Amino acid sequence: MSMKKYKTAVFDLDGTLLNTIDDLTDSVNYMLRLNSFPERTVDEVLTFVGNGIAKLVELSLPQKFGDEEFGKYLSQFREHYSRNSKNKTRTYEGIDEILPYLKGRGVKIAVVSNKVDDQTRPLCKEYFGENVDFSVGQKSGVEKKPAPDGVLDALENLGSSKEEAVYIGDSEVDFATAENSGLDFIGVSWGYRGRKFLENLGAATIIDSPEELKQFFI
Repeated sequence: MSMKKYKTAVFDLDGTLLNTIDDLTDSVNYMLRLNSFPERTVDEVLTFVGNGIAKLVELSLPQKFGDEEFGKYLSQFREHYSRNSKNKTRTYEGIDEILPYLKGRGVKIAVVSNKVDDQTRPLCKEYFGENVDFSVGQKSGVEKKPAPDGVLDALENLGSSKEEAVYIGDSEVDFATAENSGLDFIGVSWGYRGRKFLENLGAATIIDSPEELKQFFI
C-alpha cells in the first residue's frame, strides 16, 4: 500500500516541537508561591497543558476563584513566563534536523499553538528561524484549538489545501484540532501524553521520532 504524501506540515508547538514543560512549571509555581498556595509537580502540570494558559492556571490553583482574583493570578503567571519562557525550554531531539530537511524538500511548515501569539511567534523565530513559514498562537479573533481557526489561517497564508496538509501533535487537543480542521493527524509519542494515550484516542498514525516524518512527505 502506498502511503499518502503531504506537501504541508502543520505542527503543534509545546510537546511536539519544543519541550516547554519545565519553564511552564516554574512559572506556575512562582505564581502559587506568591500566593502561599501549594506548588505543583512537573507531572501534574503535564496533565494541565494543551488548552492555553488560562486553563493551565485555572487547573493549577487549589480551588475555583472569582474573575477578579483569577485575573490577578493569571497576570502573575503571564508576567513571570514572559520573562522566563526560554530558561529550560529546548527542541526535542531530531527536530533541529527534520525541519530543515522538510523545508529543503519544498514542504511548507506552519506552527499552530494555544500559547499566546506574542510568545508563539518569537519562540518559533528563535528556535526554528526560517524553517517555519507561518506561526500563529492564541489571539483575539482566532478561536483556540481544538477550533480549526488557527489551522485554517495557516493554510490560507501558505496557499495550501486541506488535502495536501497534515496536522502533527501530541495531545487530545491536537487530535480534535485535526478532526475539526478536516486534516489527517500524525501523533507524536515523545510529547506530553505518550503513545498509549494517543492509541486510546484512536490516532491511526503515531510516530516515535521526528526522523519518521520523512516517509510522509513529498
